[in-house]
Amino acid sequence: MINSRLMKKKSRQGAGLLLTILLFAFLYLPIIIIFIISINNSTRGYRFEGLTLKWYSELLFNFKTPSSDLVIFREAIFNTIWVALRSTIIATVLGTIFAIGINALDKKRRVRMMVLNNIPVVNPDIVTGISLMVVFTLISFSLGETTVLIAHVFFSIPYVVLSVVPKLKRLDPNMYEAALDLGCSRLCAIWKVIIPNISTGIIGGALIAFTMSIDDFVISYFTSGIDFENVSIWLYTKMKNPQNLNPTLYAYNVLIILITIGVILFISLKRDRKEKQK
Repeated sequence: MINSRLMKKKSRQGAGLLLTILLFAFLYLPIIIIFIISINNSTRGYRFEGLTLKWYSELLFNFKTPSSDLVIFREAIFNTIWVALRSTIIATVLGTIFAIGINALDKKRRVRMMVLNNIPVVNPDIVTGISLMVVFTLISFSLGETTVLIAHVFFSIPYVVLSVVPKLKRLDPNMYEAALDLGCSRLCAIWKVIIPNISTGIIGGALIAFTMSIDDFVISYFTSGIDFENVSIWLYTKMKNPQNLNPTLYAYNVLIILITIGVILFISLKRDRKEKQK
């Protein structure tokens, strides 16, 4: 009887381990494939011709004799990162202000405001993109970098609010009142008491906003016009003939993945240190 139970327990553990391995393989196999292609000496990803780092060197260091395609790709990378950085800063500031304002409302109004905040989150990207394009056209706003920036701020703010509001709910409301009693102004109390205690939520919201911006295609496509191109739009135009894809694209993807992993590890280690100090 005991042996049968042990056998069943081991079989369940084995099945769970197998499912876990399959899940992680499904998640990380595309990343591994992209990494292998990025160090492949062939200009065509489906043919392996040896290991090389020349695509990384081409992307990062070749400024004397770059090809026209590489110049356009670098411009698309710059546009992507520049818009993502600005939209993240603006969305984080506005989202944090909105979250503090929503948290200060009574329960019924707070619920209503959160419902309004969640609508852009669940709204399909294509609907949001077309709606913004129509709005920009109606107000005679020429499509380009500015409209893409406004669009990215628009869809990033709700994610910042969703990240900050839970931190505000856990905050002791008496801390703000105590700061006012001790002589702080309202802005000073928010800056010195509220912001430090919700900093993890703000950072989390900023990371989500940056990820959403740097990864966006649909909304950018409908609001960019013909004079502005980010990486996703550049890739869309190149996918009409995938054999002509510049291999530096795969090097760029690997670098983005490594930077993302580095940021996550840095934040995790910093948080662990703070917890140990406490």
